[in-house]
Amino acid sequence: MYEYAIAWDWVMFAVRWLHVITAIAWIGSSFYFVALDLGLKKHPDLPPGAYGEEWQVHGGGFYHIQKYLVAPAHMPEHLVWFKWESYATWLSGFGMLCLVYYAGADLFLIDPNVLDVSKPVAIAISLASLGFGWIMYDLICKSPFGNDNTRLMVALYFILVVVAWGYTQVFTGRAAFLHLGAFTATIMSANVFFIIMPNQRVVVADLIAGRKPDPKYGRIAKQRSTHNNYLTLPVLFLMLSNHYPLAFGTQYNWIIASLVFLMGVTIRHYFNTRHANTGNPTWTWLATALLFVAIMWLSTVPKVLSGEPSDKVSAVAQPFVTAEAFPQVRDTILGRCSMCHAKEPGWEGIISPPKGVMLETDGEIAAHAREIYLQAGRSHAMPPANVTAISDEERRLIVAWYESAVNGEKTQ
Repeated sequence: MYEYAIAWDWVMFAVRWLHVITAIAWIGSSFYFVALDLGLKKHPDLPPGAYGEEWQVHGGGFYHIQKYLVAPAHMPEHLVWFKWESYATWLSGFGMLCLVYYAGADLFLIDPNVLDVSKPVAIAISLASLGFGWIMYDLICKSPFGNDNTRLMVALYFILVVVAWGYTQVFTGRAAFLHLGAFTATIMSANVFFIIMPNQRVVVADLIAGRKPDPKYGRIAKQRSTHNNYLTLPVLFLMLSNHYPLAFGTQYNWIIASLVFLMGVTIRHYFNTRHANTGNPTWTWLATALLFVAIMWLSTVPKVLSGEPSDKVSAVAQPFVTAEAFPQVRDTILGRCSMCHAKEPGWEGIISPPKGVMLETDGEIAAHAREIYLQAGRSHAMPPANVTAISDEERRLIVAWYESAVNGEKTQ
């Protein structure tokens, strides 16, 4: 059974790798087409119905690109669709959500100090929030309120602020940030699946049937594409935040998340303006820097909150505490790991426990038994560069402790 932990870790690595690859493809194509669209040049020699064109050079060749605001007069023989980048990114991201946060709900999703619920309830809240987010967003966009893009964007921002606060009242800080990113990414991918692609299919069907396409479908798709453009960078921040407890593990984490969305707007505004050749809004860099400084300040004032240490041991973790070798393993962890993985780390330069993981009590050590086994037992990933000089004998002890507990052997 203990080999299952190793296989599971490799599965998570593979899905995470897939997620990164597909996200690069989606974000790259999205940013490229936004820049292309904003940089189009108009002149009187364009074909009928063409909105603008762009000449580009890349990889030793020249490209001549024309955009039709509605559609060309005739359906081209070869048409490339951009959709699977979005779908694959969402599917692989949902796979990671299942592998890490649903399968490991006791450790990564649920914090009894925030909301003491069962795993099924927590997972149900997670799934329902993602679906509800898309439905709410879509209804607002389709309502008369959504006809004013500026008003719509402001309203959506305040909704995201409320959602950020709400997630921190339900899940662990780490899971709250991840879910806010998933909430936003679900909206983005659903925009492609439910709005942008169907609208494009309507236009293509009209061309094939010899009808003149209605320009409204293009306007609607353009609105949703613009939303995706401004939401991309905050989603990336939120997905990476699980490596930085100062972002998710503080009292004002929901405010930090809210400011991240503003940074996404200022950064994209700069590049969008530059690509459109309508100005050089350098003030956005100062605004972004000030927002980031505010985030840094919020992360340290007041002191990082990680909940009170608890000796409560879950039923899943109980075998690791009752295993015969646990006292020796606990001494090893306290002597080799807890100077960093503590509520108040004693290692110089570390001001918060790495990844928010604390290893000071029996309950905390047992709860992270799998991670200890993989990173300090079966591999030498921890401690970094073996700075605390953990011996090979101690590593073998960790391996024997975990494997005996999993197999139900030699318990007190």
